[in-house]
Amino acid sequence: MTTMTEKVADYVLARLREWGVRHVFGYPGDGINGLLAAWGRADNEPRFVQARHEEMAAFEAVGYAKFSGRLGVCAATSGPGAIHLLNGLYDAKLDHAPVVALVGQTYRSAMGGSYQQEVDLHNLFKDVASDFLETVTVPEQLPNVLDRAIRTAYARRSPTAVIIPADVQELDYSPPTHDFKMVPSSLDRSGWSAVPSASAVERAADVLNAGERVAILVGQGAAGARAEAEAIAELLGAGVAKALLGLDVLSDELPYVTGPIGLLGTRPSYELMRDCDTLLTIGSSFPYTQFLPEFGQVRAVQIDLDPHMIGMRYPYEVNLVGDARETLLRLMPLLRSREDHAWQDDIVAGVRRWREVMRRRAELTAHPINPEYVAHCLDPLLPGDAILTCDSGSVANWYARHLRMRGQMRGSLSGTLATMGSGVPYAIGAKFARPDRPVVALVGDGAMQMNGMAELITAAKYRHAWDDPRLVIAVWNNHDLNQVTWEMRAMSGAPQFLPSQAIPDVRYARFAESLGLTGIRVEKPEYVEQAWHDALNADGPAVVEFLTDPDVPPIPPHATWEQLEATVESIAKGDADRAGMVRHGLKAKVQEFLPHRHHRDHRGGKNEEKGASR
Repeated sequence: MTTMTEKVADYVLARLREWGVRHVFGYPGDGINGLLAAWGRADNEPRFVQARHEEMAAFEAVGYAKFSGRLGVCAATSGPGAIHLLNGLYDAKLDHAPVVALVGQTYRSAMGGSYQQEVDLHNLFKDVASDFLETVTVPEQLPNVLDRAIRTAYARRSPTAVIIPADVQELDYSPPTHDFKMVPSSLDRSGWSAVPSASAVERAADVLNAGERVAILVGQGAAGARAEAEAIAELLGAGVAKALLGLDVLSDELPYVTGPIGLLGTRPSYELMRDCDTLLTIGSSFPYTQFLPEFGQVRAVQIDLDPHMIGMRYPYEVNLVGDARETLLRLMPLLRSREDHAWQDDIVAGVRRWREVMRRRAELTAHPINPEYVAHCLDPLLPGDAILTCDSGSVANWYARHLRMRGQMRGSLSGTLATMGSGVPYAIGAKFARPDRPVVALVGDGAMQMNGMAELITAAKYRHAWDDPRLVIAVWNNHDLNQVTWEMRAMSGAPQFLPSQAIPDVRYARFAESLGLTGIRVEKPEYVEQAWHDALNADGPAVVEFLTDPDVPPIPPHATWEQLEATVESIAKGDADRAGMVRHGLKAKVQEFLPHRHHRDHRGGKNEEKGASR
């Protein structure tokens, strides 16, 4: 029920509450003064969460959406505030997260007059919010504009934007009337499921039943079909690889789950795709086709909810457009159970072997601490309901390869945009999404210096808002922008370029302590495990920094087993070849392990040269 004194800004907040929005991540500015005043009148409902920067507010909204399954909302002022939102909103667009941005604009009377902070917001947002972008110029446009922005964000799993000029926010609200050129709206959003046709499901079943060596690839689109994906894998005697955004879809305790796929993937996932004769992709738009089976080598089926995204990563024989769970439920009765499990047994053996190699790599001596050892020690200590966020950079290798998803664990990162600086704000968004669960953020020192340190202030500000006090920010401190350093070595055969790659040794733990948080700095490997214990048992947010060796290479999945073993031996001995390989990044060594378009040994190659590790 509206009142005569209700302003547009009051109505916007009321409508958000009716949609079940509980938090809005933002930063103040005079372009949203009307909304801020309305928040004051509404007793801060939905709760305004003050980030340190609008980009962080957008990332927090993305993290919130990813870990809650609900809408993420961010708010920013006109001009620079709106511009700052873009990177986080692009992260939402590329990773298919439902986010709505509420953006201020200068007064309507000043628009077109080159006024202070006047930016052409429609041109600015027309790509990132291409699914829905609108400016409210009169009160009667509401509630339709806001409802459509929310519905579209949910339906398209994308960011949308609503621009509200500052003077419009302060107008008295009047609803659309029953007149010409008025557009009413309704609030209800019923559940729905898309399903493919019966004939398409039958064709898919024929393809899968004909296969003898079935591989399954799952992505985040299969998140609601965990039990069904597991049942399908067991029916078909298949191995299951996971895209980075789908790491939490299936438990890594299932013996036939091979882990991540791609350059950050595992050797068993690489072999699964190399040797299969049939591929089933569920809810994934994994883009790196060089890690999928050779074109024409296998028959393939894809399941995806979005007809716009289906069928473009591989020449699939059958494309099933539909909800993953509903589609698998229709597919299962048509599949024949495999009696011969030799294929799956080989996969299970490969997974066991990989984990042993990873254990041995993690336990190798490095100076001062092996970065793999840090993640390796965390793995058994993680609570079964932990939420993990990971930043971009070399730390993503250790997240993908050493941390095993199990129980109700969740995990995500900036998968497609792969932007730096998302790990800490994702974790804060996750804490507001699930205040009852522990959250661990894995961050490189480059991302921490970029914006993570400032966002620790946000963690300190809201530390008492969460039922479970545990928020651990772990920093791999190696004084190097390490991922780019390795990419330079791999792609250009170039040594580390110190002016661009070397970064200062910042005392992250001390900075945390200055904010009243727990700070732990670890300089020796014998203290790594205890540091994790202390951080996970702290009575509030904790920053634990590990001084790690930048010269431990991220190992690619297409290195042969012989090369993997030789690498372990070579690094363990600390011989001269290690120095040449790691410290100087010789191009000839590195190229042996790159996926080439014109030269690929699909059986892993015969190069067993000792010490090759990249």
